[in-house]
Amino acid sequence: MNYNKVQFEAAFGTLKQIPESDLPEIVFAGRSNVGKSSMLNRLFNRKNLARVSSVPGKTITINFFKVEDVRIVDLPGYGYAKVAKGEKRRWAEMMEGYFQSPRNIKLVVQLVDMRHKPSEDDYIMMRFLQDAGLPFIVAATKSDKLNKTQYNERKNALREELAEFGEDLVILPFSSEKGEGTDELKGYIEKAIV
Repeated sequence: MNYNKVQFEAAFGTLKQIPESDLPEIVFAGRSNVGKSSMLNRLFNRKNLARVSSVPGKTITINFFKVEDVRIVDLPGYGYAKVAKGEKRRWAEMMEGYFQSPRNIKLVVQLVDMRHKPSEDDYIMMRFLQDAGLPFIVAATKSDKLNKTQYNERKNALREELAEFGEDLVILPFSSEKGEGTDELKGYIEKAIV
């Protein structure tokens, strides 16, 4: 897959707007401010493919990108406290509706911040993915923000914190800054769409 050939397709703010799934989809999910936009920009070697914001909760649409015959889906971040309840409900309905509609989802890349224990929202999301039988891997973002000791401690701790999802769960340390995990992530994406 040629990652340089990515193009933005469309952004949808309501479930009704989302077209039917006609291509394999790789989905990126995670809480607000976990580094989803930065990851996508690193993955596709673009500065502003996905808009990076210093304000959490900025992505309020489901964004679709296309690379060759694969669709990349950037879901809105969840769990940001300052968002109005009605807006949170809209997001939840949109996310649930997206996952429960007949889509050709090949892989969900679930982002968690490597520096911290996954949030309750992260657990809810992963249990939802597991219950729905959707294949997912965990990308542990912001790995560059840890020193070597912290890095190793958090890597081991994450394995324990996510033990309920099975010992085969892929937990991939990732740094948008330094590029750690980029090639491995591409490998998992390509394996999923074969």
